[in-house]
Order: sequence, then structure tokens, then C-alpha cells
Amino acid sequence: MSQRPSVIRQTIITPIVLIVALLIMAALSYQFGSRAFNRTVVEMFINIMVVVGLYVFVGNSGLLSFGHISFMCLGAYMTAWLTIPPVMKSITLKGLPAWPLHAQLPMWVATPISGLFAALFALIVGRVIMRLSGIAASIATFGLLGVINNVYSNWDSVTGGQGSIVGIPPTMNVWTGWIGGAVAIAIAYLYSISRSGLALRATRDEAVAASASGIDIVRERLIAFVVSAFIIGLAGALYAHFLSIVNPGAFYLRTTFITLSMLVVGGMYSLSGAVSGVVAISVLIELFRNLEKGISLGGHTVGLPNGVQEIAIGIITIAILMYLPTGLTRNQEFCWRRWPLQRRLTPPVQTALKELH
Repeated sequence: MSQRPSVIRQTIITPIVLIVALLIMAALSYQFGSRAFNRTVVEMFINIMVVVGLYVFVGNSGLLSFGHISFMCLGAYMTAWLTIPPVMKSITLKGLPAWPLHAQLPMWVATPISGLFAALFALIVGRVIMRLSGIAASIATFGLLGVINNVYSNWDSVTGGQGSIVGIPPTMNVWTGWIGGAVAIAIAYLYSISRSGLALRATRDEAVAASASGIDIVRERLIAFVVSAFIIGLAGALYAHFLSIVNPGAFYLRTTFITLSMLVVGGMYSLSGAVSGVVAISVLIELFRNLEKGISLGGHTVGLPNGVQEIAIGIITIAILMYLPTGLTRNQEFCWRRWPLQRRLTPPVQTALKELH
């Protein structure tokens, strides 16, 4: 008998609470926040999309990926190709194929196309990478990040090379950011309670038992890889519209480090942890950013040296790994039982196997 209705009843509050919490943040920011604060909130929502996308793969498979920011890059550049006025593209991006060169689509059309483009690329490369396990898979994803960064940094006629592409419509606001975060959370939740999500978590917790029961580990990893790439591709598209420019350097090591830190700090194996980690680190980043700018004390301006925020986040991540290895949420979710927290969304492996058979 299917276990899914029971799983849904016990866990449906997780996405509801998270989406409503983000809605409250968006409403308060829109009503009372300054323009600078609103931009910070929008950036946080985009990071939530990225980290939730990471959770879909890392949290459910147990494999650490260093390459998912490459999908953000793919999504950002695709929306740039589709939304920049053709006159500008004909001057700076002469190597584009005819359709994207002459097309100019609205953001709401270009964004899902960007997500699908990232997902298609993940489907192609994932067929190889998902056959690897452990550190080999992680190194392969890091290699993927390097390949994408080098291609986009040097393909001048299509990507603009190491220079920035300008002219992307600046259509982002707190409500658009909230919609993006809500969509990412909903997709991640639906995947986690799906047959594929249950199967992948079974391979994560007890790979031998799962494999013996007939679960195709490579296939289930590939599905999660593609779903996560789609979410992060969407985030990349929204990020491009947030900045109005794209540059390959924005999608490389710094962003990889920050987003992985957010996932680790919150809790890698829970959706609530992914969102909580982004909020916590975003608050710290904004705090240290303001301290670096300087604060006035007794007529004197006192500030921290530039780069302190990266050092602080690194130290905090190390401390979390040492003293709270399962993150701030301890890999737990909001569920009906034992409110407000219940054990993480993952059901026992036996339950997952019953659902699959």
C-alpha cells in the first residue's frame, strides 16, 4: 500500500511555513525597507533558489557538488541572449545563432527557457558524472565548473568573454524574488516526496540495500541532478535581471563557496535547513558589509578591513561543522508531529522501499 499520502500529511507544513515566512519578509521589506534593503532581500531570495536547488541534489543523494553554480551561469546567459534588444546583440554578440540573436522575449518567458536549458545541459553531462561516487563525483563537478567558466570567459563572440554583457531588462523586485523562492521550495518538496526522491534517499542512507532492491542509483541521481539544475538555472536568470549585467566571474568560486556554506550551516539534508542557512548567512553578510563600510562612533568612522565577511563566513562554517555537524536545524523539518520540528523529511529506508514496490 502506498505510503505517500501519509508522508504528505506529515510534511506538507514544511513548504507552507517556509513560503509564508518568505512572504512575510517580502511584505515587510516592500512596506518598510529602503531601496538598498529591498535589493538585499531580493538577493537573498535568489540565493534561496540556488541553495534549495543544491539541496535537491546534495541533500537527497549525499554527494557533494562543487559544480552547480555552472547551471546558474547557463541560466543567466541564456536569459541575457533572449531579452537584450537585438540591436545591442548584433554589435556585441555577433556569434549568436540566428534565433537568439534576433529574439527579444519578456522575462517571464525567457526565465523558464533558461531553466530548461540548464536542465538539458545537466541531462547530457550528468549521464557521465552520475556514474561516479564519493570524492570522484565531487571532483568531476568541480571540473564541470571550471570548464563552463573557461568557455564562457573566452567565447567572445557569444558570451562577451571576460567583459560584462549589459542591456538585460532590470525587472526584479521583492515580489518577483518571492515568487522565485516559492517556486523553488515547491519543486524541491514535490521532488522529495516523489518516488524518485524516496528512491534516491534510500540509496543515500543504505546504498547496498537500495541497490539490492532494484533501485537504479545512476538514474535516480540523474533525475535529481536535472531537477536541481532547472531550479538553479531559474535562479541564474533572475540574478541576471537583478543585476542587469552578467559576467563569468560572478558564477565561479566565490559564489560556489558562499552557497555551499549556506547549505552546510542550515543543514544539508533538510529543506528547512537550506532556507534557514541562506537567511542566517545573508544576515551575517549584510552585517559585515556594513561594518566594512564603517560606522560612526564619537565623530570617528570605524570600519573593518575589506574581505572580512569572507573570512568570518569561513570561520562560522568551520565552527558549525565542528559543533553542529548537522546544521542549525539539525537536518529537521517542520512537520505536524512534535511541532514545530520533526525528524528530517526523509522517511525510513524501509518506507521508501515499500513505496517503490
